[in-house]
Amino acid sequence: MSERNGLRYGLLGLALLILLALLLLVVRRLDAPAAQAVPVDTAKIESLAEINGQAPNGRHLDIQTWQTAEGAKVLFVEARELPMFDLRLTFAAGSSQDDGVPGLAMLTNAMLNEGVPGKDVGAIAAGFESLGAEFGNGAYRDMAVTSLRSLSAQQQREPALRLFEEVLGQPTFPADALARIKNQLLAGFEYQKQNPGKLAGLELFQRLYGEHPYAHPSDGTAESIPPISREQLQAFHAKAYAAGNVVIALVGDLSRSEAEALAAQVSAALPKGPALPKIAQPQEPKAGASHIDFPSKQTHLMLAQLGIDRRDPDYAALYLGNQVFGGGGFGTRLMEEVREKRGLTYGVYSGFNAMQARGPFMINLQTRAELSAGTLQLVKDLLREYLASGPTQKELDDAKRELAGSFPLSTASNAAIVGQLGSMGFYDLPLTYLADFMREVQALSVEQVKAAMARRLDPDALVIVTAGPSVAQQELPPPSDKPAEQPSAVPEH
Repeated sequence: MSERNGLRYGLLGLALLILLALLLLVVRRLDAPAAQAVPVDTAKIESLAEINGQAPNGRHLDIQTWQTAEGAKVLFVEARELPMFDLRLTFAAGSSQDDGVPGLAMLTNAMLNEGVPGKDVGAIAAGFESLGAEFGNGAYRDMAVTSLRSLSAQQQREPALRLFEEVLGQPTFPADALARIKNQLLAGFEYQKQNPGKLAGLELFQRLYGEHPYAHPSDGTAESIPPISREQLQAFHAKAYAAGNVVIALVGDLSRSEAEALAAQVSAALPKGPALPKIAQPQEPKAGASHIDFPSKQTHLMLAQLGIDRRDPDYAALYLGNQVFGGGGFGTRLMEEVREKRGLTYGVYSGFNAMQARGPFMINLQTRAELSAGTLQLVKDLLREYLASGPTQKELDDAKRELAGSFPLSTASNAAIVGQLGSMGFYDLPLTYLADFMREVQALSVEQVKAAMARRLDPDALVIVTAGPSVAQQELPPPSDKPAEQPSAVPEH
């Protein structure tokens, strides 16, 4: 570098430094009033020492609720942190409403964004994308959902809402798209035949629920999907996607008046109609085991019985009790005894799936085929022992601490909050549910958890389905701090 160039770059650098200093001075002056308005103690970051072992505070939600003129239930939380909103519509339009046509609810939901008057699926997708908006949908046993995420500024919000309303209120169910999705489903059914875990799950629900609407798979079957017509989809949409059959959850950068206008606009775009009847409770199934012979190295083990519905008064106690037994990942009774001490499986889990009617309590794992009988007996013995003795005080304290630590994640984002609101509205839970649940969990005693688990579960009432090869069985290895064959990855079939 020449002396002249060096001088030139030196002067340029000095000028940039002076400019930067002036900018910082201006920014500080502009920010000064806001900084002075923030009390010192609220601006300070709380250290772990100051928390002193207490759980972090959850986000306080000011949940507002009302009903639209058409009968839609609305739950709204104003959240000004980001210039966007999340909208989630939850319909009582899951596969439990299929009414003898398995797959009808799922197919209707999947076809919503395949066509509206004047737009095909590509134009719909391009329309949302051009506005920076996201559309989502899905169907399950209890419910069907649709969602919209968009910027809250009116110039993006209004066109995104108009397109969303077209998708929900005016789907055309085009024939070519219907044929394409049917073919995708049929290909999926063929793939299921090579998945022993999926086969076991299908048989388990059939045995557990019998003639109840929860018995058949939400995706339908290879026999039920081909005959479904466009007219059936239209009829299901007209009754199940009605304004009286939906919960509208809304979170974001909106005022109450803007939220009311938005909900009213969406509600008016839906078909007119009342809520569908609630699903009846299932009958108790016949206990016992069945086996699906499948050529593989692993055997899938599924154990289940009817559990609880979402409004059951024992929900908190059962949730906490299951966290100790098999719902909390590593450190649970099942993982400790089946994986850590004996190396029998990569993972074993249990859980209550509380639904509109009584959902299943399930234990799920896979193990080496020659050890499947012993592993099954071990899991049954562990359940029986847990119901008889209950959790220890330490196990309960650890589970409470873990739940308290993870609880803020349930409201950490607008997307998480809108999901909570949708569930609360759909299952008719109180607006104070989230705080009530954590308060109830923290107050539970060992005796209360033990009693609740014993009331709801019976090791002699289990419906058991296994899927794997029929091979000679071996005795289980004894428990050890260093099991001989600790799995290192998810097993293959």
